[in-house]
Amino acid sequence: MQCLSVNKLAGLRAAALANSQAVRSQVHIIRQLDRVRTVAQRTDVQYVFPANYDQALRQAQEAVKAAVLDGHKILEVDFPVGGLTGVQGDGEGQTEMNACMGYLRQFMNAWRQEASTTRIFFPDSGELAVALSGQNQDPVAGRAALEPQFADSRFQLGYLTKQNAAWALFGVNFDKWSPAELVKDTDTLIIVAYPWFNPKEELSATLDLYERKAKGLDIPMVIFNGDLDKIRGSYHIPMLAPVLSKISDSLIPKVTAAYYIHNFKGSRPGALFYRYPGPWQVLRRNPTDPEVPMKVIWTGTERPTLKQVSLEILPSDL
Repeated sequence: MQCLSVNKLAGLRAAALANSQAVRSQVHIIRQLDRVRTVAQRTDVQYVFPANYDQALRQAQEAVKAAVLDGHKILEVDFPVGGLTGVQGDGEGQTEMNACMGYLRQFMNAWRQEASTTRIFFPDSGELAVALSGQNQDPVAGRAALEPQFADSRFQLGYLTKQNAAWALFGVNFDKWSPAELVKDTDTLIIVAYPWFNPKEELSATLDLYERKAKGLDIPMVIFNGDLDKIRGSYHIPMLAPVLSKISDSLIPKVTAAYYIHNFKGSRPGALFYRYPGPWQVLRRNPTDPEVPMKVIWTGTERPTLKQVSLEILPSDL
């Protein structure tokens, strides 16, 4: 057998390496095109509005997993907790938080196998304590009894804010706690649980969590029932509301909807509904008979504003 010179051998190795890199590049391009085609095919589908919470949570689980596979990094899951035809605020605040916790526990069943690398951040240290130990009924405070929802959980648990008890009722946090301190390099998913009660502090902590850890470690984040419409639909003057302005400018534009339900009441009832990868749908309810199936009256690839749905889309189908 003829021996190859060192130079020829080095040349063959270089050619093989270049060819291997070219093949990997072509495979990557093909996979990207396949993913684009798959998403395009899925967006032709009109998803069915859920009939109950079990169905809604299954839809949300599937939507989040699809969005994560497609490379989205900050996801939104938002739906009313006092009834699928209701709106946030229909119930008392503590009651809605209790409901959120229960639905979160059911939602997290889809990641049981990854519990050791999935980190859940509750709004504050007090809510984490409720998740682990439950709470007693207190009619004076408007608080119902709640069994511990995460006492036997293998999920990694934390909180966004560590409030001073004396100031908690006023939404003031004097502790410079950062939830990023809890994140590990091995974490694969971060869940931010219903940060709507005190959005100034809790969403500020969510942004800090993303910027300090999730972004650099490439960990997907899911904001579960954060009621981001409060921030999305408002204008915040930087000089008067610097924290909310920063959240509006630096966090909200990065959020991708995975699952979303917003209901409209009144004489033209309906819902704005989205399940990743879309399309966005506006559905009309029969104002005199809620048992009549909802009717899709509008679809689109871009999220309409709530004002557009209320004043333009729903009135157009009379």
